[in-house]
Amino acid sequence: MTEPAAAARQLPRGRHGLPREQVIASQRERILDAMAEAMAENGYVGTSVAAVLKRAGVSRETFYEQFRSKEDCFEVAYERAVDRSLSRIADAAAPPSAASEIDRSRPPADPDRMDRILGAYLDGLAEEPAYARLFLVEVYAVGSTAVARRALLQESFVTLIADVLGASTEQQRFACQTLAAAVSAMVTARIAADDLDGLRALREPLLELVRRSGDLYGNAMIEHGAVRA
Repeated sequence: MTEPAAAARQLPRGRHGLPREQVIASQRERILDAMAEAMAENGYVGTSVAAVLKRAGVSRETFYEQFRSKEDCFEVAYERAVDRSLSRIADAAAPPSAASEIDRSRPPADPDRMDRILGAYLDGLAEEPAYARLFLVEVYAVGSTAVARRALLQESFVTLIADVLGASTEQQRFACQTLAAAVSAMVTARIAADDLDGLRALREPLLELVRRSGDLYGNAMIEHGAVRA
């Protein structure tokens, strides 16, 4: 979110007659966007509450009415980034609605599902690089609680990969963990370097890796005829 875009969401000056709930929601959104943008430029340690206030166009009083501290604001912004990413991935991972209505207990074979998931994940990070940097890079500067939350997020990604690729053994589950860790390391490096083109370019080689893996990660790609020699 750019500064002009954030400014465009500011409420009209003077008496606007908007409900208080709408005013509070607008202020909260601007503060969270400002936190992500400020940290993308200066890092968590180098971002002050004053810098967030200036970007968001709100008073210090308004900030502390909604957040206890800078860390509290970061945690809320982090959860927002996580929710957005998980929502995109969940939408991409969902089976076709018509087929799922026929048999919800057994989703249809869909070898392109991994492609959609990676595309949703990488495109989402590239579209919101400030939030991507917040939960991939700056999270490590905040403290152990935030890092533990980051680990839980990665484990949920492992579970999704294991499900999509049909992991049924401990060895296959471990392979899915290493794949998720590799993806995390590569996307974090590109976000830290502000290399959005490089971020999106990871999609094809990662898919090719999975397609050439045989049953390393699971049996789904073999069963669906998607494995390449």
